[in-house]
Amino acid sequence: MDWVTGLPPGGDKSYNACFVIVYSDIDPKFTSELWTNHHQLFGTKLSFSTAYHPQTDGLAERMIQTLEDMFRRFCAYGLEFKDYDGFTHDWCTLLPALELVYKTSINASTNQTPAVLEKGWNSRLP
Repeated sequence: MDWVTGLPPGGDKSYNACFVIVYSDIDPKFTSELWTNHHQLFGTKLSFSTAYHPQTDGLAERMIQTLEDMFRRFCAYGLEFKDYDGFTHDWCTLLPALELVYKTSINASTNQTPAVLEKGWNSRLP
């Protein structure tokens, strides 16, 4: 998806971005009347790609590969971890930390973090 960021928050939502182009394979979820009407209403564009198309698959495949590598390293130590104080943490409590690491890591191709691209600002780190 391509995003426009920096928009003022609307209503009770805290979102300040909206997508303008959605790239998808020809999935019935995106070709339904609901999505067609949605894109007409908001003036967004739905672009379909074919399978194994390098211009559209490359970014998604690279992101998936990065996430797989992170999960592999994360799971290599087992599903329970002990921190410095001896407290045991399981998968559910550590998954948000993994998400934070991913969203605050600078992407080499965009020179931005996913948090900046998604929200317009970096997440605050301890």
